[in-house]
Amino acid sequence: MKNIKLILYITLLCLTLLWLFADPILFSTYQFFPLRKAMINYTGIMAIAVMSIGMILAVRPLIIEPMLGGLDKTYRLHKWLGITGLIFSVLHYLWVMVPKWLVDWGLMNKPARHRSHEETLTILRFFKAQHGLAESIGEWAFYAMILFIVVALVKWFPYRYFFKTHRFIAVIYLFLVFHSIILMKVDYWDEVIAVLLVLLMISGTVAAFISLSRKIGVSRRCVGNIKNMLYHQDNRVLGLSIDLQNSWSGHQAGQFAFVTFDKEEGHHPFTISSAWDHDAKIEFLIKGLGDYTKTLPSILKIGDSVEIEGPYGQFDFSAGKTRQIWVAGGIGITPFIARIEDLAAKKLNRQNSECIDLFYSTNEPDESFINAIKNACEGVDVKLHLLVANKDGRLNTEQICEQVSDWKNATIWFCGPKKFGENLRKGFIKKGLTNDDFHSELFDMR
Repeated sequence: MKNIKLILYITLLCLTLLWLFADPILFSTYQFFPLRKAMINYTGIMAIAVMSIGMILAVRPLIIEPMLGGLDKTYRLHKWLGITGLIFSVLHYLWVMVPKWLVDWGLMNKPARHRSHEETLTILRFFKAQHGLAESIGEWAFYAMILFIVVALVKWFPYRYFFKTHRFIAVIYLFLVFHSIILMKVDYWDEVIAVLLVLLMISGTVAAFISLSRKIGVSRRCVGNIKNMLYHQDNRVLGLSIDLQNSWSGHQAGQFAFVTFDKEEGHHPFTISSAWDHDAKIEFLIKGLGDYTKTLPSILKIGDSVEIEGPYGQFDFSAGKTRQIWVAGGIGITPFIARIEDLAAKKLNRQNSECIDLFYSTNEPDESFINAIKNACEGVDVKLHLLVANKDGRLNTEQICEQVSDWKNATIWFCGPKKFGENLRKGFIKKGLTNDDFHSELFDMR
């Protein structure tokens, strides 16, 4: 998480510095309207730049995922970029509109208008003629952007509607690209900031068309049919075994995929619960947490067609240390089940897995589900620590350290509720564990 924040801060700092090199406002005598113009330019540049980067990340480029530590981290950065773009857009709007309102109300004098050199250049007259259109488009795109970003951030808004409406942001982005190109200060075109912005907007435009044509992840899609289903009533977990009909690149234990059962609903991310054995079969454990996932046991049936896109994620247990502590909360047990299966298949049980402790905390224990986990752990000598949260209380750092004496030599792998993971991370770091030795999967993709 800190790496994602650092990338965001460095991005904002670099963009700001490049703008300062292009605009001499800091070295000019203070006057309000020149300052206002500079701030309009600055906030506009920052808004379209972070939106462009966010649009690029939205198409799930393979080269970026490993750099950010997984697609879940990529989408977290995408979310923060969207919020940052919204903030700069609001500031941009206020710098444009508030002085106009003050002039209209008679609280501020309108500045004298000077003929700019751009009006004297024939090549720029077309751009100048489009200023009114670009300003109108920018204003209405701003209102629409606020609406759809707020919709994306509000969790109670049903996923199927979020999935459909979120594509409109790509259309809005294309209008904002036009707005930005037409209204960019002419003096910037000779500066590095303009070159960078053009590259970002071209890349963002390509990404927007990929999104609108529904081609995101098309090269990583395959189809299959449900072969087996097993529903665990007590913990509301549905197990699915799917036979794949066409090419699947394989996956590592701990990775996830986007699964589409209904094109109207759209795809949902689910962690893969099986190891890859080159047998054209993949399994998922899906808990009924939302309105849609709760209905899956009743609407799915054996033989149904399924579309799968992936694999994604860097939660792959490759930390370079044989001593590992796994912590699972609820359905967060899924990647660990896949890893146990992987260990069993590779016959690594007596060398590597004897150094693994698995802490599994659940509110809704299902006897058959728990027994299957116990048997799997025994097969590879993974030491299982089972806690029923309603009876044993919430698992914390102290409990883990008490039961694993050499925790300082281990890497921690966590998958579960966000708050649970944050508390464990803070607790271990406070005790001296490095941030790089705590690995977590982010459930929240919105």
